[in-house]
Amino acid sequence: MNSVPVESVSGLIERVTFYSEETGFAVIRIKAKGHTDLVTVVGNSASVNPGEWVTAEGHWIRDRDHGLQFKAVLLQSVPPTSSEGIEKYLGSGMIKGIGPIYAAKLVKQFGDKVFDIIDQESARLEEVSGIGPGRRKKIKEAWGEQKFIREIMVFLHSNGVSTGRAVRIYKTYGEASIERVRENPYVLAHDIPGIGFLTADLIGLKLGIPHESILRATAGLEHVLGEALSEGHCALPRAVLLEQATELLKVSETQCAEALRQLLEKKDVVEELMGEDHLIFLPHIRRAEEGISTLLTALCTHPPNYPPINITSAIAWSEQQDNRELAPSQRTALEKALTSSALVITGGPGVGKTTLIRSLLQILTAKKVRPLLCAPTGRAAKRMSESTGLPAQTIHRLLEFDPKQGRFTRNEGRPLDVDLVVVDETSMVDVPLMYALLRAHPPGAALVLVGDVDQLPSVGPGNVLSDIIASQCIPVVRLTEVFRQAAQSRIITNAHRINQGILPESGGRDQESDFYFIERDSPEAITETLVEMVKTRIPNKFRLDPIRDIQVLTPMNRASLGVRELNMALQEQLNPGRPSEEVVHKFGWQFRPRDKVIQSINNYDKEVFNGDIGIISSIDPVEKEIIIRFDNREVPYDFWELDEINLAYAITVHKAQGSEFPVVVMPVATQQFLLLQRNLIYTGVTRGRRLVVLIGQRKALSIALRNQQSSRRYSGLLQRLKAINF
Repeated sequence: MNSVPVESVSGLIERVTFYSEETGFAVIRIKAKGHTDLVTVVGNSASVNPGEWVTAEGHWIRDRDHGLQFKAVLLQSVPPTSSEGIEKYLGSGMIKGIGPIYAAKLVKQFGDKVFDIIDQESARLEEVSGIGPGRRKKIKEAWGEQKFIREIMVFLHSNGVSTGRAVRIYKTYGEASIERVRENPYVLAHDIPGIGFLTADLIGLKLGIPHESILRATAGLEHVLGEALSEGHCALPRAVLLEQATELLKVSETQCAEALRQLLEKKDVVEELMGEDHLIFLPHIRRAEEGISTLLTALCTHPPNYPPINITSAIAWSEQQDNRELAPSQRTALEKALTSSALVITGGPGVGKTTLIRSLLQILTAKKVRPLLCAPTGRAAKRMSESTGLPAQTIHRLLEFDPKQGRFTRNEGRPLDVDLVVVDETSMVDVPLMYALLRAHPPGAALVLVGDVDQLPSVGPGNVLSDIIASQCIPVVRLTEVFRQAAQSRIITNAHRINQGILPESGGRDQESDFYFIERDSPEAITETLVEMVKTRIPNKFRLDPIRDIQVLTPMNRASLGVRELNMALQEQLNPGRPSEEVVHKFGWQFRPRDKVIQSINNYDKEVFNGDIGIISSIDPVEKEIIIRFDNREVPYDFWELDEINLAYAITVHKAQGSEFPVVVMPVATQQFLLLQRNLIYTGVTRGRRLVVLIGQRKALSIALRNQQSSRRYSGLLQRLKAINF
């Protein structure tokens, strides 16, 4: 069998038709030597940009759809040297601050010396009309960054990894990036969002780190513990940790046990017997659990630092002020709230939690008590402010997080100056955040935790609200009576039915209702109906905006009814884009103006947090920037920061915690079997304010309502609280 002879072509890249940062696969059109027409070249490269000179080795193929192409087995590009190439290169948008217009001006002014000018005599850039000190500085910085980023991309690519995270690696480690990664590639899994252990391990093995090395084993153990935190655990039993690490690393358990011994010896992890489990904790999580139990129980050792209050008269005055009469259950709860230094108020929708808090604050502010109101998310804080008439903020803002120091500046050394702290949506608060809040809680001040314990627990580690209630370490008020006005809403009555394991009642086809269950048997039929409901039927019937007012919630990320597939289907129908508009392809998504997006991690510099939802206002290809509007604030994102952003036409129920939407549409199918739980359906339904539509299989809904067993979360908080309380 004759092998295909290797040929080569070289030339100037006219345009990049397609480039995947994840795989390095490129489709480029080049002006090649010896060819009158542009040549299409396909292959893999660390980086390709218009204007660069490219050399390709491979062979010619005739593609059925695209015709004659050169398939490269080796594709190398270098920065251009000709004026034509330089102008195309600079004008491609790869250097922030330079677009086609400034590229032409720069080449006209400096010719093929322009790279040297930018690099060594950047002050001369101001000789070009329109370039002042600000733009000059931006061009100089972007040029310097680009050189280092290119080196990192080539380094990563040569070690078999995608190059899409190169900018973030550079931003994290600076000019020492390659050195740092060579020294210990496993730091990438810890420090760089989007780079997991498997990718870091691939680099490590390519760099010659032995498969059996202790460095690799300790990194694997730390990765397993880190993954456990993201799944809600505060620790893992020793046996579970070793089993999972052994499976991940494909080494002997003896090897992992030795790595664990070394981690314990260095106090990088801590072992503690909790009940029958030998739990392995990361030190900061165990410290947080211990701190919560100590500080919370200490709160109950003194009465609230309020002025004298005649409770009977105060409650009567509050009723008169609002022209309403509290129910006996609310009255009892209010009395307890006025006499407790720490209190939990829990209950489902429509049971009067908001009314109770409003009455409490009304009485206390009249007595000159200084309250602070907070919630885990911006949306929850905004809703709290609207319902009470008092300012509310996120817990992070309240505790004054300093992104440069990476910590909260409010703590025991600089406590909050306040008499009462009220926390809403406490079911969302995880162990580290509750510890930070209690550290900043001033001596003598009271604390009221409000939340629905039947909702999903926090995304972060622990099950704080549930553990506090179960421990009986502080008083708890559980409101259960659904009030008459709330009982008129099928959303609220069905939420309580779901919470009791009873199938919800649906409005009929011609019946006015705020809750519907539409039966569809197959995932394909569910998707088709869901898209039709969101795009046409609900907006037409209720005069709502399909992007801003309707939120699709789904239990899972993957499969046909998961976040990714539903987002792509909904984006295509709700925001297909316009021919003249810029589109950004990054990290597996297409981003277009008017797209609804969600922040996936906390970004303290931008003051945008995990779960915040916004709309893309504009895309600037020259500045390589997307502007996203969150509520009334516009926030710029560099293109390389878009790994923090996902489309949000559909989001997981977990991401929707703490938010409410005018309309919630939710698919329910047996393909979601592993995630079908009562509290998940309950949480999703209670996110809808005006209308909730479930679409799917009655069998799947029945499975979910029967499944009351949430996945166990390994934690020591409940035991610590009980021990101190005892």
